[in-house]
Amino acid sequence: MNLILLGPPGAGKGTQAKLMLQKYALPQISTGDILREAIRLGTELGKRVEPLLANGKLVPDDLVIQIIEERLKRDDATQGFVLDGFPRTLPQAEALEAQLKRAGKKIDRVVSLEVDEAAIVGRMGGRRSCPKDGSVFHLVNSPPKVTGKCDKCGADLVQRPDDVPEKVQNRLRIYAQDTAPLKDFYEKRNLLSRIDGMGNAEQVFGAISDALGKK
Repeated sequence: MNLILLGPPGAGKGTQAKLMLQKYALPQISTGDILREAIRLGTELGKRVEPLLANGKLVPDDLVIQIIEERLKRDDATQGFVLDGFPRTLPQAEALEAQLKRAGKKIDRVVSLEVDEAAIVGRMGGRRSCPKDGSVFHLVNSPPKVTGKCDKCGADLVQRPDDVPEKVQNRLRIYAQDTAPLKDFYEKRNLLSRIDGMGNAEQVFGAISDALGKK
């Protein structure tokens, strides 16, 4: 299966992608993870995108498209994948469609996680991440074993700059403007499944599995 996960920031796309990896062996391809790793390593890509991410802005389409094209060529993505956080704009969706067509592939299903805006602000406000290994925790839903410390490496957890309430609200505005129209794009292709993302992770995953026709 070649899948896309749509949904606003904080909708739980990353959590669901990881569950799909565990159950269906589909690699999670997250543009956010790729970009944050580049920032952590101080690469040229990281230097270009760090100020954009810090201010809740989108990375230019041409750059993200290039990143995804390279990632989909890796061996682990040849039998299927879950795109988490891409595409985010209509030009990205059109570029992905053309790219997959050239490779003799297609998207099988697009899952849109529908989550209330107020819930998103609360979810992301409680999110903390490890600056060393990228592990993500939540102060309420999945707290670390030791307050403020990463379970894996013991590093001090931090709040990502784009998770503070003002930045979250800005990201939601950008999502409504640039990414929400993708639902119509994929609905016209009979690919879209709208999933209630307000339940717990297991409930949401069950609904996704039903939509995919898998148990």
